[in-house]
Amino acid sequence: MAEYHLQAPLTDADVAQLRAGDVVFLSGTVYTARDAAHKRLMDMIDNGEPLPFDLSGSVIYYVGPSPAPPGRPIGAAGPTTSYRMDTYAPRLHELGQKASIGKGKRSSAVKEALVRHTGVYFGATGGAGALLSKCITAARVIAFDDLGPEAIRELTVENFPVLVINDCKGGELYAKPDLAAVGLEDA
Repeated sequence: MAEYHLQAPLTDADVAQLRAGDVVFLSGTVYTARDAAHKRLMDMIDNGEPLPFDLSGSVIYYVGPSPAPPGRPIGAAGPTTSYRMDTYAPRLHELGQKASIGKGKRSSAVKEALVRHTGVYFGATGGAGALLSKCITAARVIAFDDLGPEAIRELTVENFPVLVINDCKGGELYAKPDLAAVGLEDA
């Protein structure tokens, strides 16, 4: 298990060095999108319309943040279950997305797309939305404002902590039987 500090958007070289179980502190630009936003992105792609952000090297965080309290750019921002985006993720990776952030397992189609297109799936700690939001220094809605918390936001993150769940070599943290590999040998 290694530790990396990466700047989003990500490159193939950034992603290729990562292995399941690695810890990453992500800084830079991350976009939020959940189910409804993904469906609209697919419709835009199918209709040949320009997307609200460049997919090349992009990181998409599966989150519907709570309203921002006074003095903060965003409220609690914990991950949502990723499998609901599995229908859309392979195509987005084909078009340039490099990473997603969420919680839970991914489908075999998503894992195959990560290998084929040099992508990575990061896990963020569920239930820690208030803590994770402290790593978000700016947030603004860039598309689908009518979706409320599920609108697409452009986030600026600083040292946002994630764990590599699925890497671009087919590695999967959830498949590892060795708890020592993730520091849980005494669990």
